[in-house]
Amino acid sequence: MPAGAQVALPQQAAPSPTPELAPLAPPVYVFPYPPWMVASVAAAALVVLAALVWGIVHWVRNRPVPPPPTPRERALAALERLRGDAEHAEPYPFSIAVSDVLRRFVSEEFHVRATQQTSPEFLAAAAQSPRFSEADRALLGVFLEKADLIKFARVAASRADSGQLLDEARRFVEGGVA
Repeated sequence: MPAGAQVALPQQAAPSPTPELAPLAPPVYVFPYPPWMVASVAAAALVVLAALVWGIVHWVRNRPVPPPPTPRERALAALERLRGDAEHAEPYPFSIAVSDVLRRFVSEEFHVRATQQTSPEFLAAAAQSPRFSEADRALLGVFLEKADLIKFARVAASRADSGQLLDEARRFVEGGVA
């Protein structure tokens, strides 16, 4: 080959700078748990929730009911409500209200028909009952006499008389017989 001659090499294509990359696809979300596992957990949660609801309903239905108030508790509560009215109420309607509370108490506690009897009948029934002590009979006699004078004889009474009537009724209910 002569000097200075160039050898012709077969022509090769010039290498391209960087091949074109295809655009990337967005990420695909793949749920990490199989469907059977999700269904099992959901079923277990429903069973726990149902058991919780059943337990609450069962507890509410079977919880102990507080005992009803005794006749003594009801009478004392009614007398306390009347105590607030003693200062402002007229003696006549006030004496009727206090007498009704006491008679209802005796009817419920001692099974004497005090609400349907006159005062002498009521005192006679109390005298024959062994459940009333002499002190109870005496206190009932004083109370009924004072209440009847105000209710039926329309004796003029003061607010102080109303207070005494209330105190006598309360003393009988609190310290009454067993």
